Amino acid sequence: MTCPSGGRMLRWLVLYTALGIGANAAAAGEIDWQAAHEGGLAKLAQTDPTPVPATEFTDPEGGTHSLADYKGQVVLLNFWATWCAPCREEMPSLDALQAEMGGEDFQVVTIATGHNPPAAITKFLTETGIENLPLLLDPRQKLAREMGVLGMPVTVLIDRDGNEIARLIGGADWASETAKTLIRQATAP
Repeated sequence: MTCPSGGRMLRWLVLYTALGIGANAAAAGEIDWQAAHEGGLAKLAQTDPTPVPATEFTDPEGGTHSLADYKGQVVLLNFWATWCAPCREEMPSLDALQAEMGGEDFQVVTIATGHNPPAAITKFLTETGIENLPLLLDPRQKLAREMGVLGMPVTVLIDRDGNEIARLIGGADWASETAKTLIRQATAP
């Protein structure tokens, strides 16, 4: 036998549970992919969350790094090369995005992929005015190959758990309000 107040209690419990689940989903950083496409990131393709490889890459001093170093942060990973004309156009907007939004929750990570001599990298960064991006290298294209990068530039959005959630092949204006909104949505608690 159940009392009437027990039925109401169960309904309230179901309601509060549903509200709690809904609130948690909203807090997880829902991304409005359609708005991103309409706002200028038309080539951005949402992907099924896929763990990124643990493949190491280097810095100019020979230090080794991996994408696992950024776990807990949202990462905008960009594969570029000194000989890539669209990379030259895109890189200043990535630099501006890092300057404005980079920090504890978010990083723009740029990796020079393939044959990029140090002198060519220095010249490229100087000519494009890059000041805020890391200098990381994938000279044998091992990480790029494992991530299915066939041309450049390619930019991959990685969630806090180390999963690829979107990819853009070609250049984009990463300093645009649309891109900043995308990053704010991806980093929302």
